[in-house]
Amino acid sequence: MAKRDHTRIDPRGRKVKILATVGPASRSPEMLRKLFRAGADAFRVNMSHGSHADHEETIAAIRALEKQFQRPIAVLADLQGPKLRVGTFKDGKAVIRHSGHFTLDRDETPGDETRVCLPHPELFGIMEPGQRLLINDGKIRLRVKEADENRIFCSAEVGGVISDRKGVNVPDAEVPIPALTEKDRKDLAFAVEHGADWIALSFVQRPDDLAEARKLIAAAGGQNVALCAKIEKPMAVNRLSDIIDMADGIMVARGDLGVELEAFEVPPLQKRIVNATRRAGKPVIVATQMLESMIESPMPTRAEVSDVANAVYDGADAVMLSAESAAGDWPEESVAMMHSIATQVERDEGYKERVRFLETPPDKTTADALAHSCMTIADTVSISAITVFTSSGSTARRVARERPDTPMLVLTPSMRTARRVALLWGAHAVATKDIGSFEEMIAKGKRMALRHGFGQAGSKLIALAGVPFGTPGATNLLHVVTLSGDELDKHGG
Repeated sequence: MAKRDHTRIDPRGRKVKILATVGPASRSPEMLRKLFRAGADAFRVNMSHGSHADHEETIAAIRALEKQFQRPIAVLADLQGPKLRVGTFKDGKAVIRHSGHFTLDRDETPGDETRVCLPHPELFGIMEPGQRLLINDGKIRLRVKEADENRIFCSAEVGGVISDRKGVNVPDAEVPIPALTEKDRKDLAFAVEHGADWIALSFVQRPDDLAEARKLIAAAGGQNVALCAKIEKPMAVNRLSDIIDMADGIMVARGDLGVELEAFEVPPLQKRIVNATRRAGKPVIVATQMLESMIESPMPTRAEVSDVANAVYDGADAVMLSAESAAGDWPEESVAMMHSIATQVERDEGYKERVRFLETPPDKTTADALAHSCMTIADTVSISAITVFTSSGSTARRVARERPDTPMLVLTPSMRTARRVALLWGAHAVATKDIGSFEEMIAKGKRMALRHGFGQAGSKLIALAGVPFGTPGATNLLHVVTLSGDELDKHGG
């Protein structure tokens, strides 16, 4: 049996979660352990890089870490998605003149300063005059002048050096390509087989993209695997409500979103996406360039600190590190810094008011009404913890939507549910044996609260569950209990 390690930062001291990307700088079991101890609650496996063998080792190391710390850890497998790229050049690169002309065509001959192949036939015929093509993360900006089935003739609003296989963004048109490539399908099946808890779908444009991914997840045997939609294209923003309805969670993927939109458009859009996802009671992750300078520096800029802080103030469920933890020189320090920023924000007297400004009235269901009541009771009576019994995680999501100041202890018989909940705001998840009666529920809730440090003699707990037990979405019971000295004795002091 693995030796337990109690030296990790106390996760109950922070509500927002930290999602750290694994890469060459953090793939070793030793570094993963350091990141977890520094405050990482979940790990992102980027399927765009590395082999399946690398990812298999990474997931195995995370599961070993989970056993050592006796703490559920979420693994999010992030699919690459369809990448549009230009072809090659005679000399490996060329220079597009500012205000000059440049053509993208279907001729596979290596390109020059006037043209290059665009090996994506689906783009020809859909481009219209006035639309934009952005190359190399927007460093080169082209405006379409003429387009047909064989060529796209453009003027260069911003020129510069262009080289082999640079990426192309098409912000003004819906690209008629599937959200899942053949590589994505293989990566998805691999991730499900090896126990990923979340699948993140890149370059979502429409709800149908998510429906296709769900079918593939189910076919791979991942009925309990959650689906996260990455919002990184303007077309997804236009269908945000429908996409949120179809997804289990949302990621504000600011990398490509910041390329396809003007930079100043992203901050208000980020708030809009976070707010809409919170209203739906689903977890929302803010990602990309949060502590970018820490790829090379042991300290972030003040602007980056403010960026992370604003995401926490907005009520995001999780904040994500990308290259900072995957390939940077300071992965452990990046996680520790993000933990410190989030913890400091949550200590702010104004945080509680700020994070609840979106507080939504309950829907017309018993479950939502009881979740709302938990917060009201906790604000009125001194409650040490809201103990949530759930099989699917839906009850925990409802409570988290209200952003209660009181800690939430989530008890579930499903390790998969416990892992998924690891990305949920304020949730301290514990996988435990199932319950069969009201009396057993109360007794277990008390024992778990004591064991995990959520109360002492005289402390009051809220117990929230559904009867009959084990029925997903049947939350209909709320009970307030008081811990006594007898329970402390039973627990062992």
